[in-house]
Amino acid sequence: MKKTTHNKRNGLFRFLGVFILIIAILAASAYFKVTNTVKQIHEPIHRVMSIKRKIPVSIKEQEPISLLFLGVDERKGDKGRSDTIIVVTVNPTTNTTKMISIPRDTYTEIQGKKVWDKINHAYAFGGIDLSLRTVEHFLDIPIDYVVQINMESFRDIIDAVDGITINNPTAFTSLGSSFSKGTISLTGDQALNYIRMRYEDPQGDFGRQDRQKLVAQAMLHKGASVNSLLNYQQIFKTVENNVRTNMEFNEMMEIQKHYTDALGEIEQLFFKKGHGKEMKKTWYYIPDHDELKELQNEFKMHLNLND
Repeated sequence: MKKTTHNKRNGLFRFLGVFILIIAILAASAYFKVTNTVKQIHEPIHRVMSIKRKIPVSIKEQEPISLLFLGVDERKGDKGRSDTIIVVTVNPTTNTTKMISIPRDTYTEIQGKKVWDKINHAYAFGGIDLSLRTVEHFLDIPIDYVVQINMESFRDIIDAVDGITINNPTAFTSLGSSFSKGTISLTGDQALNYIRMRYEDPQGDFGRQDRQKLVAQAMLHKGASVNSLLNYQQIFKTVENNVRTNMEFNEMMEIQKHYTDALGEIEQLFFKKGHGKEMKKTWYYIPDHDELKELQNEFKMHLNLND
C-alpha cells in the first residue's frame, strides 16, 4: 500500500515557523546587529561536507537543500534531549518543500557509538554533530544545515512580538489555560499550552499539527509587521540565547532571497506503518523497513540525488 502523505499549504511546524521568522527579521534589520547575532548563534559542524554528498551543495546556484530542526529540552545538569526532530528539504526549482517529523523514540543506530537506541538520545551522546550524523544515516540523505532551538525560545519569541492572534476552530482547556472558539490572543505561555494539547484532541497528532500551523502562521504575520520589527533587539537577544545553527550570514541571506517561495507549497510526510515495541523495559518506535525506503527515495528525488 502506498504510504500516506498529508498535503498542506503552509503546513509549518512551530520550529520551521520560528526559523523563517528569524530569517525575515534578520533580513529587514540593521546590518551590524544582524551580523553580530549570526556570529552568536553560529556553531560550525566539524566536517567539510556531508559524507552523503559527492560535492558541496551550492545555494548560490539554487540547488535543493536539506535542513534538520532540533527542538531541544535542556535541563540543569543534563545535556538535554532533542524532543522534536524535523527534516525539511527545499527545492527552489520546483518551488516545493517536503517535511517529516521523526518520532523521537525511533529505534536506530547511533552513529559513532556502535549502539542502537532512541534517535533523540543522539543529542545527549554528542550534541548537534552526532544528531546530524545519526539522522543522515537514518534517512540516507545529506543534511546541509542544522538549526537547534531551545523549546522555551518559542514562548520567548512570541512574547517579544507582543503576542499573537489566531482563529481557534474548537474550544478546549489545556494545562490550566482555556481557549474559546473564534479569534483569540495568546501570550507565549498560552501558545505553548495551546499547541501541547494532544490527548484530548479527537484528531490526535493531526489536530496538534493543525494548531502548530495556526500559531506558526500567526508568528510569521506578526513578525512581518512594523511594530514587531521595532522590537527586533529583544528578538535578537532571545535568538542569541536559544538558537544554534551551522548556517552563516551570507547563506541565510541567500536562502531568504531564493528559497522562501518554495515554502508556499509544503508536503508533510508521515511515518504510518511502524509499530511500538518494548525491549529491556524501554519502549521504542520500530519503523517499517519498506516505508522507510520509500521515504528515503522520495527525499533523494526531491534533492536531485537519484542517479
